[in-house]
Amino acid sequence: MAVVRIDARYVVAYQDGEHRLLENGTVVVDGDQVVFVGQGYEGDADEQVDAGETLVTPGFINTHAHLETAPLDKSFQEDVAPRQFFYTGLVETLLLQEAAIDEAGIETCVGFSMSELIRTGTTTVMHQGVRGRRVAEACERAGLRAYIADGYKSGRWYTPDGNRVAYDWDEDGGFAGLERATRLIEELRGRGSGRVQGFLSPWQANTCTPGLLKESRRLSDDLGVPLTIHAAQAVFEVMDIMAAHGMTPIEYLESVGFLGPRVVLGHAIFTTGTSWLNLPGDDTRRIADSGASVSYNAWTFARRGIVVESLPGYRRDGINITLGTDTTPQSMIESIRWSAILGKVADRRADSWLASHLLDAATVNAARLLGRDDLGRISPGAKADLLLWRLDTPAMTPVRDPIRNLVYYATKEDLASVMIDGAWVMRDGEVLTVDEDGLAERLQQAGERSWQRVPEHDRLGRTLEEVSPGSLRPFRLPS
Repeated sequence: MAVVRIDARYVVAYQDGEHRLLENGTVVVDGDQVVFVGQGYEGDADEQVDAGETLVTPGFINTHAHLETAPLDKSFQEDVAPRQFFYTGLVETLLLQEAAIDEAGIETCVGFSMSELIRTGTTTVMHQGVRGRRVAEACERAGLRAYIADGYKSGRWYTPDGNRVAYDWDEDGGFAGLERATRLIEELRGRGSGRVQGFLSPWQANTCTPGLLKESRRLSDDLGVPLTIHAAQAVFEVMDIMAAHGMTPIEYLESVGFLGPRVVLGHAIFTTGTSWLNLPGDDTRRIADSGASVSYNAWTFARRGIVVESLPGYRRDGINITLGTDTTPQSMIESIRWSAILGKVADRRADSWLASHLLDAATVNAARLLGRDDLGRISPGAKADLLLWRLDTPAMTPVRDPIRNLVYYATKEDLASVMIDGAWVMRDGEVLTVDEDGLAERLQQAGERSWQRVPEHDRLGRTLEEVSPGSLRPFRLPS
């Protein structure tokens, strides 16, 4: 196991329970662990990296991703606004897209996701899908740290007429899915490096029966694995749960004993007190009191005109906030920046949601959710998951506060090198663990095949242009 010494202008070191900025610092990695952070290291090293004008940070932990499909959201999901569903794409465009992707397209999406995650700073990802084994194998090959879940549910939603949401229920199918997800967890525990593990993901609060939610929570506790669910992500979801149970999604999850410290709620946007609902209640207090976390995925909702109306307020209420990507781009750089800016805009304050808060959300907050005090920080004993950011680029210059520069200005081109579990997966802008040749071309082809198949999967028989109109009308050549 090699000993690697990295000397850099700045290091985000972890000390006394918080990130601190070390200037002209040294990080030493032995095998898969950090063994030294500071100055004046006198030991030997097999590899010495003089990183110069560089900022070394912990790797980002992405707590919400759909690696099988997200790359094909691009150029299809934007600018579509079905008002009857309160601007969510969940009921129409997302279901159509997922139905239209073929197996070759899914394979391409998974491969593209590996490259995209590494190039944008994700070192640990929580993936939810239905092909967990395939994604786990890809993460192993790419060197990513990952938590993989095969999703399951008691029913599925659809729109029979384009105006309302209906459900097909299959409770036995939900429990069969839970059994399949549990088998994947056990399988992943018994193989590989231990870098790729499993967790549980009942899909949505409005597609899971109380019995399935209770059993999911019990197995999460028995197996000691995280538990995630999409909740309070759409107005129609809140209305449907209110109609079925007389409760908000958060109240519903609490009532069946689902909430707890291992739980991460995907999105949790439409909580009590928001202007979208005008419902009285105390959803955020319930989340905070339970110890559950929220994974905020700013861009996927912002493109539809939706934001959490006070993300800083969630923090003030004591909720552990983490960040994910959910859709394209699968970039934690973008997730951090959109969360930072939209949090300030919604709260109407520049000082209520700081760069340091965003760094925490992308690192130590997520590690807390996972029960991992060896992730999300650079300190002796922590896993060697490191990002090396150039500070001499146009985007990052000039530097007074490198954390502000990182949060508000960094681009993927500023990320020079990535180390995961003590191994370099990207060096000087070159991804070493993913064959990127032809990936973009194959993704284009996958998209074209998917778009062609949209009409055959649309219940209303619409054309592709009717579902997702292009931005400009075609140019007419003279006859």
